[in-house]
Amino acid sequence: MPSPIHKRTKQKRTQSKETNREMCAMAVSDNKPHAVCIPFPAQSHIKGILKLAKLLHHKGFYITFVNTEFNQKRLIKARGHDFLYGLPKFQFKTIPDGLPPSNPDATQDVPSLCGSVRKNFLTPFRNLLANLNDSSISNNPPVTCIVSDGILPFTITAAQELGIPVAVFWTFAACGFMGFYQYRALLDKGLTPLKDASYLTNGYLDTEIDWIPGMKDIRLKDLPTFFQTTDPNEQMFNLLMEAAQRACEASAFCVHTFNELEENLLDVLSSMFPHVYTIGPIQLLLNQKLRKEDPLESLGYSLWKEEPECLHWLDSKEPSSVVYVNFGSVTVMSQKQLVEFAWGLANSNHYFLWIIRPDLVIGDSAILPPEFIAETKQRGLIEGWCPQEEVLNHPSVGGFLTHSGWNSTIESLSVGVPMMCWPFFADQQTNCRYSCNEWEVGMEIDNNVKRDEVEKLVRELMGGEKGKKMKNKAMEWKKLAEKATSPGGSSSLNLDKLVNVLLSRN
Repeated sequence: MPSPIHKRTKQKRTQSKETNREMCAMAVSDNKPHAVCIPFPAQSHIKGILKLAKLLHHKGFYITFVNTEFNQKRLIKARGHDFLYGLPKFQFKTIPDGLPPSNPDATQDVPSLCGSVRKNFLTPFRNLLANLNDSSISNNPPVTCIVSDGILPFTITAAQELGIPVAVFWTFAACGFMGFYQYRALLDKGLTPLKDASYLTNGYLDTEIDWIPGMKDIRLKDLPTFFQTTDPNEQMFNLLMEAAQRACEASAFCVHTFNELEENLLDVLSSMFPHVYTIGPIQLLLNQKLRKEDPLESLGYSLWKEEPECLHWLDSKEPSSVVYVNFGSVTVMSQKQLVEFAWGLANSNHYFLWIIRPDLVIGDSAILPPEFIAETKQRGLIEGWCPQEEVLNHPSVGGFLTHSGWNSTIESLSVGVPMMCWPFFADQQTNCRYSCNEWEVGMEIDNNVKRDEVEKLVRELMGGEKGKKMKNKAMEWKKLAEKATSPGGSSSLNLDKLVNVLLSRN
């Protein structure tokens, strides 16, 4: 027979669940739904989830945005404390990342982050949700739903425990997600882990695979790179495999793309998962929804201090005359590769704006040859970070040398700018393959970068016949992206469907 204490504990748990459901229902009926939004703790993911949070806020949601303590400090350092306050019905909260201290101005080690997400994040996230639902310590309405980065599967567990809807937002393309989803099949078929390190260079990765629905002419090396390991316990591989497999458990499965861009693949995903919603390009949706005077407009995304002076420099240049170069927030390279890119840009004789992060070069500061600086001082501008979307949208920018991260790729497509692609890791190889072969807006640079190849491709991008074709194709995608995000467009309608799911009860 259960003890009285056991009975009271069980009753308390049941009452707690019922009370939470009643409070959530009351919040919805009072037209105050409360979404807790949490990104994977890295620059591009924070940007994507924060933009979605702005859209939900515009739709009437109270927002709690959850950063790690490390990244919250970086945001404050980059933007000042003011961005945290004075926003109606929009608050920031933090949880620890469980990692030892690291360089406060650099991206944290990604494998370590992935391992910590799997081991350390669920308990502090549970505690945060409990505090948000405790009216004695929180002034916000009770939590009614969770909006999570797709690669944080623990949030699905937390939502299931509370009996509230959870939407997962994959800040990748559909092709990137499908690549991650194949990790289980790669494991089952014995294609990963690799038998030894020689498989990275012996031609094994050129193996064609024909069993992925919706993806044609794909080689192993075109899939997201985390399977390229000899370690069966590799943290990035296991996190992405788990997250992709659990996507079907979410109340809504959102992808940062638009229907016209990946139509065939999206048809396949819709047959595999319930509630698949394309909500991209998300910046174009924001342009439609938020007025310039909206207080959320000033809420930025960057973990580095942006240097807007480069926009004035661009103002002095002719239309489509500048190559914009940015390898994103995580990509690193050797000093030798940096120098090869530098002389390739210099020898092309084109204007260039080059973003060089403090941590771009592996284990060292980026040092450019004095001769390069002297030769290009009239043609080049080098900055530490910049407002990328404003730069890409500037009329003087004619091409983008990129690492093929998905944020950068879809931002470039959104404004009709063709690309030179130098993928580094993760889904960047997949994005590069699609940019160059399917969407016809990119040209790939060999990983073993040489200055002569960089010079040749820059010249082609900025003035060659292929460059002109790529520009025309990029402008076609821009128009289709604008159509998808306009009133009545597929992404705009999908945002409304997402809102309805988040307002429903499990």
